[in-house]
Amino acid sequence: MSQIQPGGETPPTAVPPQGKPERKPRSTGVVMLALMITMLLAMLDNMIVGTAMPTIVGDLGGLNHLSWVVTAYTLATAASTPIWGKLGDMYGRKGIFLTSIVIFLVGSVLSGLAQSMGQLIGFRALQGLGAGGLVVGVMAIIGDLVPPRERGKYQGMMAAVMGIAMIGGPLAGGTLTDHLGWRWIFYINVPLGAIALAAVTVVLHLPKKRTEARIDYLGAGLLTVGITALVLITTWGGTEYDWLSVQIFGLGAVAVASVTAFLYVERRAAEPVLPLHIFRSRNFSVITFVGFLVGFVMFGALTFLPLYQQTVQGASATNSGLLLLPMLLTMLLISLVVGRITSETGKYRMFPIVGGVLLTAGMVLLGTMDTGTSRLTTGIYMAVLGAGMGFLMQLTMLIAQNSVEMKDMGVGSSSATLFRTLGGSFGVAILGALFTHKVQDTMVERAGDKGKAMTSGGAQLEPSQLDKLPTAVRDAYAHAVSDGTHQVFLWGSLAALFAFAASWFIKELPLRGAEPKGGGDGAPADRAPVTESV
Repeated sequence: MSQIQPGGETPPTAVPPQGKPERKPRSTGVVMLALMITMLLAMLDNMIVGTAMPTIVGDLGGLNHLSWVVTAYTLATAASTPIWGKLGDMYGRKGIFLTSIVIFLVGSVLSGLAQSMGQLIGFRALQGLGAGGLVVGVMAIIGDLVPPRERGKYQGMMAAVMGIAMIGGPLAGGTLTDHLGWRWIFYINVPLGAIALAAVTVVLHLPKKRTEARIDYLGAGLLTVGITALVLITTWGGTEYDWLSVQIFGLGAVAVASVTAFLYVERRAAEPVLPLHIFRSRNFSVITFVGFLVGFVMFGALTFLPLYQQTVQGASATNSGLLLLPMLLTMLLISLVVGRITSETGKYRMFPIVGGVLLTAGMVLLGTMDTGTSRLTTGIYMAVLGAGMGFLMQLTMLIAQNSVEMKDMGVGSSSATLFRTLGGSFGVAILGALFTHKVQDTMVERAGDKGKAMTSGGAQLEPSQLDKLPTAVRDAYAHAVSDGTHQVFLWGSLAALFAFAASWFIKELPLRGAEPKGGGDGAPADRAPVTESV
């Protein structure tokens, strides 16, 4: 099997006769920096738009289409992720990755130039199409460039980038909007993307390959339709349409039919866009399920914690982002430590189990919050949750990549990314429906018809509006939000418990890569992964 040679140097996993791994060439560090910038682009764009949306609506109008600015991006990202992964496997990682960066940057510029809400939604979809290739491209290139034995520390760095985006996104969005205008939340991608584009073009040298197999267009189309239907269900269910409405049932029927047809086509395709054989590995199937649940819990927590902090604890929008620091910093620290230990020892099985325990404990603790919970107590609870995510976030990708053959690295990475994305989408939608229902019930119970009118149709009050309300109504709404977040974290802890249970089924297989210091059982870098059939 051909080895990756950044900058034309000796493969970083090569082991000299003395048994000591060679030091990686400097070009590898430059490539990693470019990949981190690219990951920042993909992660930051989701977080930076939220704080600018009121200004965008005020400029372009189209309040009734507001949700589609986010949905179009998410939908295009989810639908294109597995396709980008397969294209990279078939035609070479570098060219496909560069193409996705260019598409993302073009979409960013056009989004900044949009003159109507319709144009912005369309250009955001183009931007999301490129973003689908950014995340899977970064993970697949790391998978090609660095063996699993050494990959943990690099994926810990990617977790750090994710944390920076979560913390800095809302702050950057507000600052750019206030001082330069909302269009700069998109233009800021251009210089960062240009740096990444130049570094990847000049420094990254991957083997050129091109297969004669045809792209599985039918499978890709069916998968896109199925993912689109699922994302629309989670986006519209309980908000635009009732969960039991004809529209939601119709989308459900489309999703079931397209996924069934997709499975049938993939079994017979010569070069399937999502090879089903990768799910024969028990580790891959289990860790993909765990990744789905982690996405469910993580995005649910990140969505409703700021609302609780602003409404119940009286934090400003900016401060609510800073108050997430205990969770995010703990997640980053644990990710880096876990990555380092995994690289040094090659042992990883207990980490997802410990992560499942902490994830469940954090959600249960957050579920005990009420209107009297202090910010310090909330911070401690969030730190427990962040520790759980730190044990799980990047390790899920490492185990997934180690469970597939090198030729399937792209689709393995994209599948893991896709299921985590879908988990987040389902988490926000399902937990959001539970939250809204509980808020409405509590408002009716505490404020009667006035409370019902205030929260009808899933409406939520902006924190700035609370001070204008009578004290009794304001207190009722604070209790309602507190009860709603209790429901969110109670049900989220059930998902975390399932992740903990599933983690026990992970089998500790040897990581491909150099032996640890002093010898060990590490597999050679070019050895196919050991897989355990389901």
